[in-house]
Amino acid sequence: MFLLDPASPATGKPETYQLLAQQAEALFHGERDRIANAANLASLIWHSLPDLNWAGFYLYDGRELVLGPFMGKPACVRIAIGKGVCGTAAASGETQVVADVHAFPGHIACDSASNSEIVVPLLRDGQLLGVLDLDSPLTARFDEQDRAGLERVAALWLRSFGD
Repeated sequence: MFLLDPASPATGKPETYQLLAQQAEALFHGERDRIANAANLASLIWHSLPDLNWAGFYLYDGRELVLGPFMGKPACVRIAIGKGVCGTAAASGETQVVADVHAFPGHIACDSASNSEIVVPLLRDGQLLGVLDLDSPLTARFDEQDRAGLERVAALWLRSFGD
């Protein structure tokens, strides 16, 4: 499998996310297991996008978010709905793009090196399945292009395991 070269100056964010989506679809082809696909997607994102220090999933168990497949340092295991950036995305159903996590009310510091974060809620037929979470040591690492690209990739993961 070809991985994106984030160091390539010729690759802008739209092109990066287009390639990321194509690679995710190829990884998911013929595989319906949501954990296997989440693990592969976390790895693909980690190796394809620059300036990350964490990329992964928190899965909803019916009460709270529980750590799922990820790449990066060990992380918080459980996050209450409505708490921190992940819990806020889960409660609101809206992607959270946070330029400075230290200014976010109730931020949960799983890794003190994280300075910005983006969290995409994973909703299927209106039901919360979890969140896709990316952290960066850079302030203001994520923008609207990242939001659009990651929402697209998250939708591919949601479709990968069928009904």
